[in-house]
Amino acid sequence: MKKLSLKSLEGAEYNNLLKRPSIDSENSFSIVKPILRSIKNNGMAAVLQYCEQFDNLSGRDLLVSKEEMESAAAELPSKVKEAIDTAVRNITTFHEQQIPKGYSLETMPGVECSREYRAIESVGLYIPGGTAVLPSTMMMLAIPARLAGCKRIVACSPAKNGAVNSAVLYAAGVCGVDEIYLAGGAQAIGMMAYGTEITAKVDKIFGPGNQYVTAAKSLVSIDTEGCAIDMPAGPSEVLIIADESADPSFVAADLLSQAEHGVDSQSILLTTSESLADKVIAEVDSQLKELERVDIAAESLKSSFILITNSLDECYAFSNKYAPEHLIINTANPEVVNEKIINAGSVFLGAYSPESVGDYASGTNHSLPTYGYAKSFSGVNVLDFMKSITFQKLTEKGLQEIAGTVITLAETEKLQGHANAVRVRLK
Repeated sequence: MKKLSLKSLEGAEYNNLLKRPSIDSENSFSIVKPILRSIKNNGMAAVLQYCEQFDNLSGRDLLVSKEEMESAAAELPSKVKEAIDTAVRNITTFHEQQIPKGYSLETMPGVECSREYRAIESVGLYIPGGTAVLPSTMMMLAIPARLAGCKRIVACSPAKNGAVNSAVLYAAGVCGVDEIYLAGGAQAIGMMAYGTEITAKVDKIFGPGNQYVTAAKSLVSIDTEGCAIDMPAGPSEVLIIADESADPSFVAADLLSQAEHGVDSQSILLTTSESLADKVIAEVDSQLKELERVDIAAESLKSSFILITNSLDECYAFSNKYAPEHLIINTANPEVVNEKIINAGSVFLGAYSPESVGDYASGTNHSLPTYGYAKSFSGVNVLDFMKSITFQKLTEKGLQEIAGTVITLAETEKLQGHANAVRVRLK
């Protein structure tokens, strides 16, 4: 990993560190656009064509059968099922607290306003299955969807050897997913966004994916025939703030746990201790050799770095500008910095809070804003699967009370019809 010193950086160099590894959006869009266009025009025939082309899947229905679901549950080792069950309980417990409550009040005598929440009726979940199988993502998306009360929960995940991973299917069953399709990539996004002659479209799509999935989500979200999406997304990332009290083996393990996600992931360490930085570099080199995904992690580390700062306040300032997906605070007193953290997807406090627990089972959601979007987006939560509706009811006296205000404002905007809709009721 590169080791840099904040005091030796020029302004432009500092700003360059805030940038993520580049994604060729223009190229991704050019590849994805014809795929989405074909699915809009040709339906399931196009989806099947791309599943065969990209996932080598042919000769079977994309919809996973009830028998396949039952078989997956039966063949999955009990240890894995118990782990999934524990994670489901924790995620459910945490997300239950997010279910919103409506309210009603009088803004002035005779004018009653209220707000109520409704579930999005049909949602689509994208579960990656490329370089890693992610039953955890199934849990992170399906549980808040179920708690929100979505009537139809559809999941798509690419096939491996003609099937979805048994752990993914078991998690889907436990979490109440209604339909699972063996489709990945842009074709899965297109199928959910536009529907086909045998699959109804969804109202909103959730879930992470590679640059082509991200491009497809972006495109369907701006297409009037498409659907909404959860958030823009980029490659996964972690930023660690550590002082001299941190164990270098812990820090190195956290950096590598993120680096193994993908070659375009980024791992950053900010520290006030140059001694810790040197020890972490040695630990990274040592632990890297033990990873099965060593090639992926090694490539990711090429765009990762360690930055030596003069103070922890400089670390917090950089972190807030970077707005990391995952932020680990491994310092002597991590709790005292809560108010200093403005922009982050999910925060892990203390030496014994590795990012891995949030990825799997602590209860918080791991579908988080990346690429700096933590400045304006939250991680996925129950509210994302809902929308609110406002209501108002006026008595005759209430309308008389507010009439002058409404008529004056309507006439100020030269909207006579608006004013007349009030006046006719006063006569």
